[in-house]
Amino acid sequence: MNILIIEDEQKVAAFIKKGLEVNGYHIEVAYDGKIGLSMGKNYTYDLIILDVNLPIINGFDVCRQLRESNIKTPVLMLTALGTLTDKVLGFDIGADDYLVKPFEFEELTARVKALIKRANASLSMQTILKVADLELNSDSKTVTRNGKEIELTAKEFLLLEYLMRNQGKVLSRLDIAEKIWDISFDTGTNVIDLYIFYLRKKIDKDFTPKLIHTQIGMGYILKEK
Repeated sequence: MNILIIEDEQKVAAFIKKGLEVNGYHIEVAYDGKIGLSMGKNYTYDLIILDVNLPIINGFDVCRQLRESNIKTPVLMLTALGTLTDKVLGFDIGADDYLVKPFEFEELTARVKALIKRANASLSMQTILKVADLELNSDSKTVTRNGKEIELTAKEFLLLEYLMRNQGKVLSRLDIAEKIWDISFDTGTNVIDLYIFYLRKKIDKDFTPKLIHTQIGMGYILKEK
């Protein structure tokens, strides 16, 4: 599970990072709102832990812009601003939970687990995924684009489903290798690039707009624009 911590107090960020890593999470840290917003938009996370009082862009604006960009990653706001007004504002702009500093680490980990479990359950319940005129049905294992049925192999289907469930996010080759092939990434293999090529031929070549895009040096993203 990948978690992004956006927290400008380095000691607090290090404390949370160390504690969550002990519990088996992979942690990345951003120390200001601008960098955190960019990371939240462009990389895949299972949860974002977000402070409010941040340099450059405050946490409320970071959360608002993530939701406006259709980023559905669960957001746990972690802040000293504990008034009812602050909490209502946080929830109104799209936060999923709100924990006031100071906090007990056990409560933080309990909320982290609950948010990730809830998000995964909600995502797995979606059986019909749509991006532009591309539609995937995970129950019938069918894919259509502009009403035309597209035949995919089992691995192509899994890859497309993973891209669609993470639409708008850059997925690294490591992400894809671990989720679709259950292997650690081998820099000497081009199997992922090859399967992306196969998918593009089937779902993009004869259609507009193109949906699968390459982010040079970072990975692949499925998006409408």
